[in-house]
Amino acid sequence: MPLTKIILRPGLNREGTNYANEGGFYDGDKIRFRSGFPEKLGGWIRLSQYKFWGVCRSLWNWATLNGYNYLGVGTNLKYYIENGGQYNDITPIVQTITLSNALSTGRTTLAANVNATTTTLLFTASTNFPPQDGYVKIDSEVIYYNALSSNSATNCIRGVNNTTAASHTANANVSSAFVKIFDGTNNANTRDYLILSNCAVSVGGLANTVINGEHQVLSYGSAVYYFLASTADNNLSNVTYCTASASNVGGNVTCQILCHVGLEYYINGNGWGAGSWGQYGWGNAAPQGTSVGEQLVIWTNDNYGQDLVFAQRGGPLFYWDANLGTSYRGKFLSDLANTASYSGQFVPYKTLEVLASDIQRFVFAFGANSYDPTDPLTDFDPMLVRWSDQENPYQWVPDITNQAGEFRLSHGSYISTTINTRQEILVFTDSTIYSMQYLGPPYIWGFQVLMDNISVMGPNSVITVNNITYWMGGDKFYMYSGRVETLPCALRQYVFADLNKDQAWQVTVGSNEGFNEIWWFYCSTNSVVVDKYVIYNYLDRVWYYGTLNRTFWLDSGLRQNPMGTFQNGEDALLNSTGCVINHELGNDDASTATSLPIYAYVQSSDFDIGDGHNFGYVWRMLPDVNFNGSNVDGPVVTMELQPRQNSGSAYGSPSNAATISGNNYAVYPQYTVQEFTGQIYTRIRARQMAMKISSDGLGVSWQLGAPRIDIRPDGRRS
Repeated sequence: MPLTKIILRPGLNREGTNYANEGGFYDGDKIRFRSGFPEKLGGWIRLSQYKFWGVCRSLWNWATLNGYNYLGVGTNLKYYIENGGQYNDITPIVQTITLSNALSTGRTTLAANVNATTTTLLFTASTNFPPQDGYVKIDSEVIYYNALSSNSATNCIRGVNNTTAASHTANANVSSAFVKIFDGTNNANTRDYLILSNCAVSVGGLANTVINGEHQVLSYGSAVYYFLASTADNNLSNVTYCTASASNVGGNVTCQILCHVGLEYYINGNGWGAGSWGQYGWGNAAPQGTSVGEQLVIWTNDNYGQDLVFAQRGGPLFYWDANLGTSYRGKFLSDLANTASYSGQFVPYKTLEVLASDIQRFVFAFGANSYDPTDPLTDFDPMLVRWSDQENPYQWVPDITNQAGEFRLSHGSYISTTINTRQEILVFTDSTIYSMQYLGPPYIWGFQVLMDNISVMGPNSVITVNNITYWMGGDKFYMYSGRVETLPCALRQYVFADLNKDQAWQVTVGSNEGFNEIWWFYCSTNSVVVDKYVIYNYLDRVWYYGTLNRTFWLDSGLRQNPMGTFQNGEDALLNSTGCVINHELGNDDASTATSLPIYAYVQSSDFDIGDGHNFGYVWRMLPDVNFNGSNVDGPVVTMELQPRQNSGSAYGSPSNAATISGNNYAVYPQYTVQEFTGQIYTRIRARQMAMKISSDGLGVSWQLGAPRIDIRPDGRRS
């Protein structure tokens, strides 16, 4: 027989069975389709050596009038502005407290002998020791305890921080790693950051230089906070342990509390017990859509001119003035508005999302408290839209002389997300999509229902590309181009069966304009961190998917490459760290100091001889692979022909082709293909087979064309 050319439909299709998708591709990872042919994705390189604290769920890129190219980075712990590879912390200060004699730390002794494996320690006293998650030092050993009650430290982990577990005798000194602050209130939460200053004395043998500075609340008690006596990123290696012979109290201090931190991933449950201990106080948890209490920390941000307006979901509105530079923190918008001309007290005290209109120059709070001249703190309404006066982000008091105002949406229970498009602002509630357009006085902004009974996966799952808005819903994909439509998806069944809907609000979307792609990242079924993606190529109208950890994605015209954020592990105290990754650079994974190869593959659906009534014998294959873009000598890929007898049998090449389909054949032919490989000789006998191409080497780039196989009927039909 003549050579048979294998040309397959572009895109991956998992809506039917493997065999029913004959003539197409069925599986793959780290690949894309360009002009109908599969190729390996481009590599990625870390933006800089620096890292940020927390899991990033927001990126925002803009340029200032003096030429700075800024990148806003919002995490569950901080808000940064990246410039020149450095992450500058501009997290707003939400409260400043002056405290007198409020600092203390502790030292006690063991009440009994312990050996190197003891996990419960009894102290003679425990004043000023954290009630949970504490670190102590006995002789040269550092020990972690989970809880402390009645002088008994339980669930201890021995020999942490590269120390050695050892036996200790009664009356051995036990030194705390923590400093305690008592302020008489509950203004900070576990893992919140504090900036301490103006402490002029040593406390418990700790110099004031150890106490002054930024610290994270790592344990929590009744109206008290505990932080490590460390000057370097709360690192255990830099702790100074209490050296006083007994508990020591003293020290006046100024305490600034930064914007509250939140969860890295969503925890199910409401009310007391949801989240970590003391995370949000008694009874402060609420459904995911509307409250800060249990949801992820998701920042929204937008430009007002060259300045930045930003907010945590469920938190107050902040403003950052670009003229002040990255050494200055964001401020409450209400503080900036509180002048003789503007009533800052009537700026919404919290919002679900903040947005600025590009042309009309308004600032919006989606989800807000209503304006009431007699009561600035009216009840929060998650369906209320408020906006400032035009060209004036400080004026929120509606008046006949300005264009400030508000409007309550009626369809849904909370505003999920919004997006600015060319002609309108789209507002998504949990059940409806609205069009919001500028009308001018007297109504200012008009609202129109575009479609009811729709869904949206989460606040970061919507994107507009080429004036068309795409989003992931609860069980399918949508698009809006003047009317709302279902977006056909060849991977719908596969993706939504694989998605962990408990972590739906971790879903994030971004574009890759150079390749006409939209990327959705999500948590797979058994994962609480983002580990999968699905891509829609809107030019070729095809889909493909794979595995990758990216918590946010942004393709900005102000930067040369699309950017993703990478969650690259945790420090000793379980704070995640991350960095920004530049994509489509090189061919390898350079997200860490050592470049790693990217394993990429694509596999076809099964194809057969005629209608599969004969066995076929393949004796040679002519590969068609180019290695354009490779930056290594002698790049190679592996090609596989995976035979099987029928659609119900396992892949493999048995010596007896009549073997029943229940047998498991683990071995099938693999062939190494180089740049100048002309043909490969094979000995494969099967009724149907699949083709796979993969690579796992450094510096390799490839694209599959139209390989050919020499196949003839083998004569047997059984």
